Amino acid sequence: MIRDKLKIVVFGAFDAGKSSFIRAVDPASKHVEARTAGGTTTVALDFGRVTIGGIKVFLFGTPGQERFEFVRQILSRGMDGAIVVVDATRMLDPMTCTLCEWLHESAVPFIILVNKCDHPDARPERFADLADNGYVHCISARTGDQVDQALTAFVERLGRLRRENK
Repeated sequence: MIRDKLKIVVFGAFDAGKSSFIRAVDPASKHVEARTAGGTTTVALDFGRVTIGGIKVFLFGTPGQERFEFVRQILSRGMDGAIVVVDATRMLDPMTCTLCEWLHESAVPFIILVNKCDHPDARPERFADLADNGYVHCISARTGDQVDQALTAFVERLGRLRRENK
């Protein structure tokens, strides 16, 4: 029986792996993409859903390009929590820093998913201090490694926060 529902918005820079993360969680997820020289990129949103512990979780993935800030603003309305996906093979970018500051100042619970941890050039330690609450998880959206565990841990945390704030 479904007791509750959560809206979780997935943020991150271009090519961090947001769409791949949502696809790993929900293979039937929907994506609004455009073709680019390197493949495809999200231009509106990704949408996936899954039930964890009786809670229906709705995942909304945002486009990573800075010009789509307005889409991120629209999708973030009414969110219960946020996931910030970062690429373990790249340096921390200013957009991600600004996003994490905004989430922290807005008191929105969030976690950092350090994606591509299976890549030989991965340096997940770069992101250890990004979330001051210690909620940083190494994943591989491509292989699915630790994806379900990280999302389940976050959903459980959101459930605890809801119970504490009642």
